Amino acid sequence: MNILWSKLLEVVYAVLPITIIVIILQFTLTSLDITLIIRFLIGAVLIIIGLSIFLLGVDIGITPIGTQLGKTIAKSNRLWIVILAGLCLGFIISIAEPDLHILAGQVEMVTSSAIAKLTLVIVVSVGIAVMLSIGLIRIVHNIPLFKILTIIYGAVFLLALFTSPQFLAIAFDASGATTGAMTVPFILALSIGISVMKKDSKASEKDSFGLVAIASVGAIITVMLMSIFSRQSELASGTMEEEHHGTEALFMPFLQEFGHIAEEVILALSPIVILFFIFQKLSFKLSRESVRKIVTGLVFTFIGLVLFLVGVNAGFMELGTELGYSIASLEHKAYIVIVGLILGIVTILAEPAVYVLTNQIEDVTSGYVKRKVVLFTLAIGVGIAVALSMLRILIPGLQLWHYILPGYLIAIALMYITPKLFVGIAFDSGGVASGPMTATFILAFTHGAAEAIEGADVIVDGFGMIAMVALTPLITLQILGLIFKLKSKKGGMKT
Repeated sequence: MNILWSKLLEVVYAVLPITIIVIILQFTLTSLDITLIIRFLIGAVLIIIGLSIFLLGVDIGITPIGTQLGKTIAKSNRLWIVILAGLCLGFIISIAEPDLHILAGQVEMVTSSAIAKLTLVIVVSVGIAVMLSIGLIRIVHNIPLFKILTIIYGAVFLLALFTSPQFLAIAFDASGATTGAMTVPFILALSIGISVMKKDSKASEKDSFGLVAIASVGAIITVMLMSIFSRQSELASGTMEEEHHGTEALFMPFLQEFGHIAEEVILALSPIVILFFIFQKLSFKLSRESVRKIVTGLVFTFIGLVLFLVGVNAGFMELGTELGYSIASLEHKAYIVIVGLILGIVTILAEPAVYVLTNQIEDVTSGYVKRKVVLFTLAIGVGIAVALSMLRILIPGLQLWHYILPGYLIAIALMYITPKLFVGIAFDSGGVASGPMTATFILAFTHGAAEAIEGADVIVDGFGMIAMVALTPLITLQILGLIFKLKSKKGGMKT
């Protein structure tokens, strides 16, 4: 109970800033419908309760399963088992990720069904499966992370030359969205499970990170290949036809969201539950008490994630669109950039996967890298990402690749001088930064802004924001690694 209480307090501190900022905006720059504001506040309460329960569930349910699976794969010491495990786990975890379904639904909506939701989900899941296999082989065979990342991002740059701008934005956004609340804790635990079987503790610490980063590139590559092979250079640009509820239906959106979100979370958790019981029978052989604890954790994960997603979808999404539209319609366009910067900084604090990763960083490094330092650096990076996305909407001719190309070149160059521990942390952080809060609230805010600005394209300019959120932490956290390196040298320590 004490653990739940401490998580609740931590989440309150994380969600409070975004709540206060929206209220301040309501009394200064905007004047939104009061029903939207009340729904937003109800959503904030659901997010706080849901996120607290979810994080407890991850600690006692998801993480132990992932760790045990990782140990089992490492113990097999057979290449074909590692490849097969990567393909199977990657596909079933990705296809069940709620964030990916949210993004795929938005893509289907704005492209007037030119890209069907199911097609995008399957294409992305295949990419994640293949790259997760490569990531597992890397850990088992001690291949340096920076070499793998250089090769796969080289392939991404090559494919980008033949990909249309609309698909380019969707490809990078899909990469960010697929590493969400469900996928990240599981992949991180899997990575740790394999890494701890190594005798070299230093190598084990470094290999605990980087698997999320490699897996997420799979989504970029397969969506780009879809663009090239389908030869769809232009997509019909639709609008964000959000369902606007009447003022009398204060609680109706929450009730409407509850049913299908509960189904999606059951779908997301089912493969993990089935895998756990199969491996418990064949390999784990855990005690009855341990099994009971893990099952309790899975129930907490289910309840927490449902409450969290209902709060985000019913309370935050519609308000995000209206807020973006309202601020972008103001005479002084600088407001949309400044508000984007602030919202980016505070939204990241409430991302579930960010909590899981930053806690893991502090645990694996035995407190050497504090979670607050990582969180602060991550928040700065995401704030800059959202502000730059707003500039792209405002300035005609400023395209996504103008950011992406130099951004990734800088990130790849930094890999060769940054301590290798921080390379894995930075690239994993890029993946986890774009969770459900970003995929719903900030993406809706961006689409609202794109609709309000004359000449902006909802697909080309509205998408691509998640790609930026996934990119900037690669740079800011590697710079943090360089700062650690300089401090360690002054103190006579090795990083």
